[in-house]
Amino acid sequence: MKTEPTSIFKILSQNSTSFFIPPFQRAYAWRDTMINRFFEDIKKIIFSELDSSKEDKLEHFFGIIVVKTISDRFAQKSIIVDGQQRITTSLLFILALRDTIANNDEEKLFIDETLLRNSSSSYPDKIKLKQVTKDWEAFRALVNSEKPLNSTITDTYKLFVQGLKDMRTRSPEVTFDHYLKALQRLNIAVIYLDERPYKGEDPQIIFETLNSLGKPLTLSDLIRNYVLLSFGTDEQTEIYEQVWFPKIESVLEERLSDFFRDYLQLRKEKYYKVVRDDNTKELYQFFKDYIEEKGNTTEIKRKFIEEITEYVPCYKWLITEENNSPISSDPKADKNIKELLRNIFFDIKADPFKPLVMGLLYAHCKGIDGRRLSDNLLIDHLTAIRTYLIRRRIVKESSGENKNIITLSKYLDDLVEGSKTMFDLLSDSFFYRMRLPNDVEIRNVLERADFYKEYKSYTKFILGMIEKHKSKVSVDFRNRDITIEHIMPQNLSESWKSTLGEDYEDIHETLLHNIGNLILTEFNSEIGNKTFNEKKEKLEKSNLNFRNDVLSEQTWNRDAILRHRDQMIGYFLETFPLPDDRKRKSNWKTSYEEISQLSPLDQKAELIVKSLKPLSLQIFGNPITTKRWITLYIEFHNAIKNNPNCDYQIIMGAQNELLSRGDAIITWNELKKYSEKDMKKFKTFSGKFWDEVSDLTADIEFLHTNLSAEAIIKRMARIMKKLGLQRDDVLININKESNKADPAGINA
Repeated sequence: MKTEPTSIFKILSQNSTSFFIPPFQRAYAWRDTMINRFFEDIKKIIFSELDSSKEDKLEHFFGIIVVKTISDRFAQKSIIVDGQQRITTSLLFILALRDTIANNDEEKLFIDETLLRNSSSSYPDKIKLKQVTKDWEAFRALVNSEKPLNSTITDTYKLFVQGLKDMRTRSPEVTFDHYLKALQRLNIAVIYLDERPYKGEDPQIIFETLNSLGKPLTLSDLIRNYVLLSFGTDEQTEIYEQVWFPKIESVLEERLSDFFRDYLQLRKEKYYKVVRDDNTKELYQFFKDYIEEKGNTTEIKRKFIEEITEYVPCYKWLITEENNSPISSDPKADKNIKELLRNIFFDIKADPFKPLVMGLLYAHCKGIDGRRLSDNLLIDHLTAIRTYLIRRRIVKESSGENKNIITLSKYLDDLVEGSKTMFDLLSDSFFYRMRLPNDVEIRNVLERADFYKEYKSYTKFILGMIEKHKSKVSVDFRNRDITIEHIMPQNLSESWKSTLGEDYEDIHETLLHNIGNLILTEFNSEIGNKTFNEKKEKLEKSNLNFRNDVLSEQTWNRDAILRHRDQMIGYFLETFPLPDDRKRKSNWKTSYEEISQLSPLDQKAELIVKSLKPLSLQIFGNPITTKRWITLYIEFHNAIKNNPNCDYQIIMGAQNELLSRGDAIITWNELKKYSEKDMKKFKTFSGKFWDEVSDLTADIEFLHTNLSAEAIIKRMARIMKKLGLQRDDVLININKESNKADPAGINA
């Protein structure tokens, strides 16, 4: 490696050198702010030159360019490892300068032959710089003075053209020579990488290191670099232009990083963090490890490219709300599959299922080990996922899906061959908070829920699906003209008060937003506060099946609403049905074998821990190993007492509320008055019984610890809520083996 100080003008005017931006580089991305700054730097240099009072003329350091030079027949080719944005911006400025020169062919020819073209160039039209695929045609059109193409490249060129025209008007003393002088004083440092492999100057490592301080590379940038740099320059170009760009990048565009994360989750059958700027490098390392497990060879990477090219269309179906490309050759099945995908990923928005469903679609289109997933099985699996999701949303449960759904990918073979159903997996693989709610739970919730307000994101979807189930005709519930109608209106007129009777206030308060008072209509705004009879007259003209249940009622009061409620709940259970053997079953894994971590704030955490033992406590980011609930509980109190951001006196002053007894924390002076049996229910904050303490003083504090695991979790949750702690402040790592509960708390 060697570094050479030079200028933009000097490096671009090298006659025997062409520049190549390899396909692993990002497309041109400089925007107005950076372009204007570049132009301002040019102007400062020029005005410094024009200022006769200044003896030392201004120069500007423009940054670093990293190149690797290789022989290209009789010339040289400089591969730009880093700095393509600076090189491209400089050339676009030079193009604008050429095209704004008035009546001087000699100056235009100088620019063309010295800076833009090269007689030894192997690129079309002898152009000196070969851009990445996305930018090449737009750049080439500008060099050849052809009609400009829509591109960021062209936008930058136009900004420079306008800026140069403005300069000519405002500062006519600035000449062509001044601009050339400015380019000669626009200094850069060029780092030349050694071609010899034993020098260890791997362009990929250099590229990652240089970009560690600037705008973060995306996960897809890093993966593309890593994969393509395994190949020679010519093969890089061929793979990128024929496969990577047209079949991968241009298909998924800004969703490509998400795809790679979901692909990795599918292949590794485990959860990885959602892609963000602050974890890109971490995810990239996981990805590299995955590839290199198979062997870090060009053949492995070639097979990888072939595989992801087949997965890309499957992922496209998941992220495109309306997709015209066929999934099934059977039009009816194709329509059904696409609607199910739209329900899952757009109506319910369940991203955690993307890796698993991508695997199902791949098995349907390409097959796994020679077996293809049939249309019918794919539809069955997707229908089960939709039912699972919407039932969980009804009981307001979504916790755990991100980290746990992905584990189902290990059963893909079983799902393809039909030895397991999706309902089997969703019912028997997870613990309580990942449960598939049964009919009893759904009915209990919907009877009392303010359906319209509590499920705002899903109300039209649910009612639309019920309508479709009942009438066998699809209703476009996404259409704004299809709205939700409150039969008993939100504002009661005197007529409605009379219809509802003496208890109208109670009926209105408790049942207004209940599912029993709602239907879909095509004309909500037209019938809002009308009387019930007027609404019925309007509903006679509706095309939606919902109207029939309302039209059959003579009046709309509490009894009518409750009848309609029961009908609607029945319709819901028919629309999103469970297999008969699961309708009343506890559809969750009672052994908790899958659980690994929870927080006291998790829903039903106290039930989950009844059969489990802890492995460790993680509090405020600090891990504490403990295999007993009592020890964990004591360590929890110690951590809070010692945390300067927590006021332990709040707990001391609210013991009845938080710890279920007023003497849960007492001094030895108080404890010694208790019977010996009761004294054994307390331990010091160092975990000792009173008779294990060598130096008992009156003010030593004792904590009541004769508690079951369930009681411990309840108390920890109350304290966390009282102190405003977040879920991740206190996490408990769980022993996955099922253990017998210890209700007496002696062995907790």
